[in-house]
Amino acid sequence: MVHEPPALLKDDLGWLCAQTLTAYMRAAEPAVEDLPCGMRGYLVLAAAESACANNQLEVARRLGVDRSVMVGLLDNLERAGLVARQPNPTDRRERVIAITPAGRKRLATIQGQLEHVTAHVLAPLSAQQREGFLDALHTIVAHIAVSDRRPLVDECG
Repeated sequence: MVHEPPALLKDDLGWLCAQTLTAYMRAAEPAVEDLPCGMRGYLVLAAAESACANNQLEVARRLGVDRSVMVGLLDNLERAGLVARQPNPTDRRERVIAITPAGRKRLATIQGQLEHVTAHVLAPLSAQQREGFLDALHTIVAHIAVSDRRPLVDECG
């Protein structure tokens, strides 16, 4: 049974995205609940694995996390043995966020679980619709990153 949104919200991008994100975050919670800092911790692990930034300030900027919050995130992930802050070989004043073997293993587990979450949330769509939907979102996010000149999470992946 399809439940239609209120008529005034049927074409409201913000409402539709919020409903989809809420469903995704609710379903994703078990995958990240025991990870330090939850979903933000996962995003930092993913950024570290993809080496998308040269230092922790750049990772904070790309993920849209306040730099003071980033310090706490990294402290927690480092205490858990999932990342290590290492001197940047080209600039000793900077610290590179390096994922540890334990972090890499944890990230792979979470990514597998999140693939199931994505499949669950997008279940009403055919395989072709899912691919098109995700491609369209990627195009939008890339456009926003360029037009706003503020990189988004997607640039790290």
